Amino acid sequence: MTVNSLTIETFKNVLQKLPPHIAVLVKGPTGIGKSHVIHQIAKKYNLPVLDKRLAYMTEGDIIGLPELIDGVTRFAPVDWIVKACNEPVALFLDELNRATNEVQQCAFQLVLDREMNGHKLHPETRIYVAVNEGSDYQVSEMDPALLRRFFVADLEPTNEDWYDWARKNSQIVDPILLEFLIKYPAHLRHTGEFEPGKVYPNPASWARLSETLIYSNMSPSKSLGENYNPLIFSIASGFVGSSTTPAFCDFLMSYKVKFSADDIFNNYSSVKDDVNKLTNDKKNDLLNLIALEASRKDLELIQVKNACDFALSCSDEMVVNLFMSLLDIDNTDNLRMFHKFIGKKVTAVSNKTNNM
Repeated sequence: MTVNSLTIETFKNVLQKLPPHIAVLVKGPTGIGKSHVIHQIAKKYNLPVLDKRLAYMTEGDIIGLPELIDGVTRFAPVDWIVKACNEPVALFLDELNRATNEVQQCAFQLVLDREMNGHKLHPETRIYVAVNEGSDYQVSEMDPALLRRFFVADLEPTNEDWYDWARKNSQIVDPILLEFLIKYPAHLRHTGEFEPGKVYPNPASWARLSETLIYSNMSPSKSLGENYNPLIFSIASGFVGSSTTPAFCDFLMSYKVKFSADDIFNNYSSVKDDVNKLTNDKKNDLLNLIALEASRKDLELIQVKNACDFALSCSDEMVVNLFMSLLDIDNTDNLRMFHKFIGKKVTAVSNKTNNM
């Protein structure tokens, strides 16, 4: 069965309906989040992921090596096959259509028979396979006999799919970088022809750029206006390419910073009147910065109260979005304090929405 043009959310919902013995093949261009979605699904099932890149493997890496026992030669199974047989796991076979024909045939046995040389997979082990597809990739055609053994999904995530993920992972994707991509969505991914050897943007490369800038203390949130570091141009070029980088860097250099998260945490009473005059877009940007800082450092109770007072002056939707962003942070003390001040509001808004 083939399902075309699935969004990330639909794809995740579909996967949760499939029984364990149904292998899943997800197709799509590189950088759209195929691997990430598989890891998310495995986490929902509480399954460890055995991530195997088939493009770099030989058949011996799957079927094992021959050994002589009591005068009889047999294949000693590789460790990850043994693990997938002894306990439930998510067996993720990536880049199947870049693998050799011999490796594809080994994958065929795993998918068709759920075993390898007599070693049967655990009944709760799930098999997920990902392939890059399109004329821009050096891949081999998939064997039709193998294809028909899968649930096949063509993954075509929307921009909103990635925006939602980015909002929930502000420790990875800086809010200012996200703001740029929301304002200029054409830069999120390259959609034209691909020239060999040229770097192009995609959702995964933007996430890696953001991680790198945060790691190097040059996060976009800290590199605005006069704080812009020219080294960002060189770093960004290596991740998203020379065509997109100038627009991103111009955005950072020309960004007008009026209020920061620290202004809200530490001086809300002083800036309250001016902050309340901001447009909803700017208020939302400020709430994103608050969520980002709450994921990075310990806050005092008064700082959280100031942030919540500001949030409660915004729309109900903004309050809920702030709280949902905070649910993904690891700092439970900060989350507990935010819940103290806006938890009832979030519950009331959610109940109202559900009853409509």
